[in-house]
Amino acid sequence: MSKISFRIVLSAVLISLISPVAMANQTSVGEALDALNSRCPLEYRQFAASAISPVQLRDYYRELGDRLQWQSVARRAQLQTLLDDLRHDGLPTHLYQAGLQRAGQQAAVELCTDVTISHGYLLALRHLQRGALDQAKVEPYWVEQASALRALPSTLELALRTPDDLEQSLNAARPAQVLYARLREQMRTVNQRHDAASVQLPAGKSLRPDTRDPRTAVLRKRLLLDGYLSVGDVDESAMDDDLYEGALVDAVRLFQRDHYLDDDGVIGPATLRELNVTPAQRLAQVRVNLERLRWLEAYLEPDILIVDIAGARLLYLEDGRVTWRTRTQVGTVARKTPLLKSRITHLTMNPTWTVPPTILRQDKLPAIRKDPSYLARNRMQVLDGQGQVLDPEQVDWSAPGNIMLRQAAGPGNALGQVAIRFANPFSVYLHDTPSQHLFGRATRTVSSGCVRVEDVQRLLDLLAADEPTARAVASAKAAGKTRQVNLAQPVPVLLAYLTVEVDADGRVRYRPDSYGYDGRIAAALERL
Repeated sequence: MSKISFRIVLSAVLISLISPVAMANQTSVGEALDALNSRCPLEYRQFAASAISPVQLRDYYRELGDRLQWQSVARRAQLQTLLDDLRHDGLPTHLYQAGLQRAGQQAAVELCTDVTISHGYLLALRHLQRGALDQAKVEPYWVEQASALRALPSTLELALRTPDDLEQSLNAARPAQVLYARLREQMRTVNQRHDAASVQLPAGKSLRPDTRDPRTAVLRKRLLLDGYLSVGDVDESAMDDDLYEGALVDAVRLFQRDHYLDDDGVIGPATLRELNVTPAQRLAQVRVNLERLRWLEAYLEPDILIVDIAGARLLYLEDGRVTWRTRTQVGTVARKTPLLKSRITHLTMNPTWTVPPTILRQDKLPAIRKDPSYLARNRMQVLDGQGQVLDPEQVDWSAPGNIMLRQAAGPGNALGQVAIRFANPFSVYLHDTPSQHLFGRATRTVSSGCVRVEDVQRLLDLLAADEPTARAVASAKAAGKTRQVNLAQPVPVLLAYLTVEVDADGRVRYRPDSYGYDGRIAAALERL
């Protein structure tokens, strides 16, 4: 064999011994990613159907100098730990770990595995920041065109800010809301209890204080498990006592307050239902609300008014801090308050009330047919389709045709002294109400879709904080006539739905899922 032939053979042998990883690192990562569909066809098909596309992966590697990113066993182990921890964010960790599982403890990994690990990492960043589900498909919000959602950093930006600090990148992707951090800690707690045996209180007649019932012993064990009773509160000799009294009643009242129930100490159907929610169901509820908070990150602004529908309360935020809160009354299950983001632009002082078509058809017509004096007693006019006043006695109330009812401003008006207006296609708004007694209820799903606000004058002071607008509001209010007052600066308003909250003192409060929205999100998360 000639020297030239020998060198050719030797070169071929040496080339064959060089690993694909080494070759990729030295010469071909960029070219390989440009031709990913042929180099890694199976992975390419998966990426093409993912929220992280082959193009985004190519850009990620290009920005990092076309170098493979996961050749270090220690770096992969760190990523594995961080991705495992995403279960406390309620995220489906299996979606992010395929590449790591394939790599195992290999000293180095080939190109397709390296790219798969990167895909899982970038997908985790995206899900942390924007949610794992498509909100528009499972819980859509209507958004006013002028209320554009806040621009969030792209997934690539998050990954490249601190490319060598994986933990920092993941933390930067998480919503900055305090509630998110607190719910995440609650998720950790519920995860630890997930496999605990659930104590179920048997059904029966309502259990009232100072009565005896054989279910009392089970109730005591349940409240001990949930932390509403401590061992020190219970005399060991009384563990099986069937008398429902004292510290046990106090614990039930605290449980009721935490679950938006009337805190009367009576264990009726609603309290029984909440007591028998299992740790697995609570886990799903917290998980659903973490996903909602990821969606809502883009909706929030430093200065914003938030209507918390499930909690029936209003929060006023200035510079990202809650500076005022109050109770509200929101829509019934049949007439839900819609989910939306808009801007409050004007106020109607001493408003008249034009009865919405649904309320006219379902509520007012039956009342008028039953009692013709209903209109006069409630100071209502009948109008035709052109807004002309009609004589009620000339209307065929069995088939009234195209009519409207309008209630005069003043005492007893359904909107009280003010209606707070914002653009939306649902004809809803915030307003005062003569039904002040309903604010005392634990459950306040009582309106026809609009939001009734307690202490509405305080809200007016916040919305009309500038002197000219404040003077206009005071003048219109004193005149007793219907007047419109425009705000000097529109105020963002968000009508949102959350069924778990954590109070400032760290106490977790679970709301009833009155509108039945949780199940749809929980099922979609389980399908991932």
